[in-house]
Amino acid sequence: MTLFDELEHIYQDALTRLAAVADSSALEAWYADALGRKGAVTLQTRAVGQLPKEERPAFGQRANEVKQALETAYAARAEAIKQEELLRDLEAGAVDVTLPGRPLAPGHLHLTTQSLRQLYSIFALMGFEVYEAPDVELEAYNFDLLNIPEYHPARDMWDTFWVKGLDAEARLLLRTHTSPGQMRVMRERCPEPIRVILPGKCYRYEQITARAEHQFYQLEGLAVGHTITLTDLIGTATQFARLFYGPDRQMRVRSSYFPFTEPSIEIDTTCTLCGGKGCRICKYTGWIEIAGAGMVHPVVLQNGGYDPAEWSGFAFGFGVERPSLTKYGVNDIRMFYGNDLRFLRQF
Repeated sequence: MTLFDELEHIYQDALTRLAAVADSSALEAWYADALGRKGAVTLQTRAVGQLPKEERPAFGQRANEVKQALETAYAARAEAIKQEELLRDLEAGAVDVTLPGRPLAPGHLHLTTQSLRQLYSIFALMGFEVYEAPDVELEAYNFDLLNIPEYHPARDMWDTFWVKGLDAEARLLLRTHTSPGQMRVMRERCPEPIRVILPGKCYRYEQITARAEHQFYQLEGLAVGHTITLTDLIGTATQFARLFYGPDRQMRVRSSYFPFTEPSIEIDTTCTLCGGKGCRICKYTGWIEIAGAGMVHPVVLQNGGYDPAEWSGFAFGFGVERPSLTKYGVNDIRMFYGNDLRFLRQF
């Protein structure tokens, strides 16, 4: 058999085997065996040196024709196999629309939302209505009118996110507490008595820990009238603690300082996580703070439009996540917004 005959045999055999190829992996194996560096066509082409000089051009031309023909046949077969495999994948993944649908698990309210609604209900029993204030606040409402002017050292208590506004003189910020709502509701309702709660999200540029987030919900309370005293504030806090935590929860009141209340107090309850023995959540004291409060400072009352000689009031503020944390025995406040469904589905 001459080299010409061998070349034609290789060509016909390659075409026959190519027609039988059924998948991409077999197609690549065929290409390597026929047209690869060590393939049959390539090796046959290298044997041209065995022919007489006058036959070499004809053999070389025929070898190129064979190679080009196989390349074209390979490309066509590759496209056909690609379409066949795509069709198989589509058929394998087809959805039978006659089958019954998979039931979706019903969703439920987030733990923070549940806690907020419970707080609304508790304070509604004591005659408080809900008043909502904006998240983006004026510096004057967040600090100045609450007896915290620019030079006041108490500003260091709040690490602030500032917002770039159109008016350079009216500085904007993400509210660091819900207390700015006190000034808004007083200026809106003056000279009427007030009994409101002001829920909302607060923002502070500070480190996230197991007991503190950089953004969190807070609930502010404000009562303004003619004969309101500190005893009314403590009674309100005691009633709240009994209704939210249960009648057996112990509560204590400590003196404190806030620039917008005078006198100021802090309200603690026993830590449910450790039973009063001490843990990282309660800073190993056995007590955990749930609220800061006090009698509304006369300067704040006056800024709100009320005469401190005739009117008095109390205010309190506490986080929503932290009371929930102690109530339900959660040991890390970061879990509230970690989006772990294993945690959220427990409540």
